[in-house]
Amino acid sequence: MKKIYSNAQREYLAAKELFEKTSKVMEAKIQNITLIREIQQNEMEKLVLETGFHGAFQSLTDAENALIDWSHIAIREEKEYKENVEHFQNMYANLHTNPQARATIIDLAMKLK
Repeated sequence: MKKIYSNAQREYLAAKELFEKTSKVMEAKIQNITLIREIQQNEMEKLVLETGFHGAFQSLTDAENALIDWSHIAIREEKEYKENVEHFQNMYANLHTNPQARATIIDLAMKLK
């Protein structure tokens, strides 16, 4: 049976896919340049704009934030959350300072129904 995703989950998956595609394109262009010479800052800035990397990164960040906001409400019905409320609240409180907490919340959010 195929999983049904919420809007926040679908938007996150789409943004993640776009970011990964954009990253691969940018990485390939960087590799081509570095085969010839060391890449300069102005070239890197040009590549970021040319490939749409910055926009894809911003879209991914926005989608992550929306997913996290959605999960903070949706998770309240989960048994594991009810048993460990304080632990989860600490993770949500530290999202902007602890990348591991952010990654954990995003992984959990994608598992919610």
